[in-house]
Amino acid sequence: MTDRPAPTHCPYCALQCAMTLTPTDASGAAAPTDAPPVTVAGRDFPTNRGGLCKKGWTSAELLRAPSRLGAPLVRGADGALHEASWDEALDLVAGRLRDIRERHGADAVGVFGGGGLTNEKAYLLGKFARLALGTSRIDYNGRYCMSSAAAAGNRAFGVDRGLPFPLADLDDAETILLLGTNVAETMPPFIGHLAGAQAAGGLIVVDPRRTATAKLTDDGRGLHVQPAPGTDLPLLLGLAHVVIAERLVDTAYVAERTTGYDAVRRSVAPWWPERVQSVTGVPATTLRRLARRLASGGRTFVLTGRGVEQHVDGTDTATAAINLALLLGLPGRPGSGYGTLTGQGNGQGGREHGQKCDQLPGYRKITDPAARAHVAAVWGVDADDLPGPGVPAIELLASLGRPGGVRALLVHGSNLVVSSPNAGAVRRAVDALDLLVVCDFVLSETAALADVVLPVLQWAEEEGTMTNLEGRVIRRRRALEPPPGARDELRVLHELARRLGSAARFDTDPEAVFEELRLASEGGIADYSGIDYALLDSGAEAYWPYPRGGTGTPRLFADRFAHDDGRARLVAVSPQAAAHPAPGPGEVTLVTGRLLEHYQSGAQTRRVPELLDAQPELRASLHPATAERLGIADGDPVEIANNLGSVHGRARLTADIRPDAVFLPFHYGDDQAANLLTSDAVDPVSSMPEFKTNLVRVTRLVEAGALA
Repeated sequence: MTDRPAPTHCPYCALQCAMTLTPTDASGAAAPTDAPPVTVAGRDFPTNRGGLCKKGWTSAELLRAPSRLGAPLVRGADGALHEASWDEALDLVAGRLRDIRERHGADAVGVFGGGGLTNEKAYLLGKFARLALGTSRIDYNGRYCMSSAAAAGNRAFGVDRGLPFPLADLDDAETILLLGTNVAETMPPFIGHLAGAQAAGGLIVVDPRRTATAKLTDDGRGLHVQPAPGTDLPLLLGLAHVVIAERLVDTAYVAERTTGYDAVRRSVAPWWPERVQSVTGVPATTLRRLARRLASGGRTFVLTGRGVEQHVDGTDTATAAINLALLLGLPGRPGSGYGTLTGQGNGQGGREHGQKCDQLPGYRKITDPAARAHVAAVWGVDADDLPGPGVPAIELLASLGRPGGVRALLVHGSNLVVSSPNAGAVRRAVDALDLLVVCDFVLSETAALADVVLPVLQWAEEEGTMTNLEGRVIRRRRALEPPPGARDELRVLHELARRLGSAARFDTDPEAVFEELRLASEGGIADYSGIDYALLDSGAEAYWPYPRGGTGTPRLFADRFAHDDGRARLVAVSPQAAAHPAPGPGEVTLVTGRLLEHYQSGAQTRRVPELLDAQPELRASLHPATAERLGIADGDPVEIANNLGSVHGRARLTADIRPDAVFLPFHYGDDQAANLLTSDAVDPVSSMPEFKTNLVRVTRLVEAGALA
């Protein structure tokens, strides 16, 4: 164990709050035997300014949790998982992979990654899939998080960086429009950056629920707009209509810096405020007031989150938000802008360096001959040896165990049987595999189904880099030695590649992997070639693109957008009638989301006693009027069901939700997994599933011990 404090960052969300980890025995004083191996202290950093949320303060609890895996597990003839040596487990995996490839072809092996992996692991995982396995079948759980925002950003701006400006730019804002994000619970230190807008009375929160973030608008600090679930696109079209009709458009900006205005003008013409009111429930007077505030000429930002993006029309909804920002002349203007809030810890870097089905490192398209040639040269192979594009996550998972589909799946950094939509179907598909291998440090719901489980390191035990929601590359530093039975995933990939007979280089040293990543990304959209560990260790700010010999780019779009002509694209979009059907008799709309105490599938946070005690079970939030109609009292056991499945929880009555909706957090497993009810229908552009507006029925459970 190291005896010095390690400056590092939180293992959870993309805010990547800075923290210092100090080994508990560094002072020489005896620590309680059940104490975490490190103590956590907040560290001053532009995103969090020394603050942490509950998850960050308790993050050390998991490092030596009793549920931590200490040895590889292999499923025996008795159907149970048994401990095995690393050589036994890796030999078994490599042998089974070789056999499956020989019998079914390289694309019969799939890889599923995660947005929490370091840049080094995400990069090497993509390289491993394409060279050691020769498969095109790789995608990751960021498909469920950022894909619609990324698709909208790419087609409008020519580049996808969540925030194209430093988060601190929000501090001086007069107006901030937050669409579909609950930052007060998902990334609490973020709210410090909203204080300026609150003081100016300009914090505007659009959400069907009166969340903790919506309550930040109280007492004259802003406005909460509460549309019906699934109506964000008409709302945004209505705002654009008002901006154009009332001549609030920044005409000089639109003429000089954009294309497509006439088509957008025609597309929003039918969405006058009274029509929007009839669809969204938002009063026409509120719509006009909001549009005028956004166009008031002050420092204004438009920010989107998953609430408006995780839909079958999520790309179009994010595009409508971008259109609104462009009409107002915000992107690239000092003190204003548009951005989207990345969720997972490395959600930004994780989608840049090759674990997406259609990408190579540097955010290069795998179908681009020049991109293939560049990366192949770095890897020392012929470009023709690289597989072509694969398929996105939902299509990949739908192929599991089917003829011509994926027969073996390697999972890294994801709990896909809880986090995937239509989770019941995913569980059945996983059961049909010939081989499931999961790398994790706890026995998650997905790991519990695996044929082989490989125990890997946690964040405080590894070196590497992450890229936060601003596009800022930061260092993750080791604070303590890992337990003897766990291994770094870089080493796991190296050992498997060797056993598979790959001639490609798979370094085990994170810095060496990053040096290769620099070369592979050079000249790409996400160019990291000018960044190295020494630069990051010096404390220098490093925003990509950061070309070799150049400097970083904290603010994009000051002079031009990333399209060849330097202009942004205004893209006309319109609602599709079938995208969000209205609830029928006895139905309400399911809205899913997060809780302050938990993260993602809960695989980590449900193992931290303080966090689990605060939110121990699934709670279904219902409006009191809805509950009365359904004969449900506060605390009653309830079943929430539709044609995809059913979950059990306990009713929580609150006036903070609309009467036509029920809210479920998605952090729980087994029969409390909200994604048993969500559809795997996808956005045609981004392949984002429909997580947010599925129709369900809620009934009171009367059986004795229903939730015992």
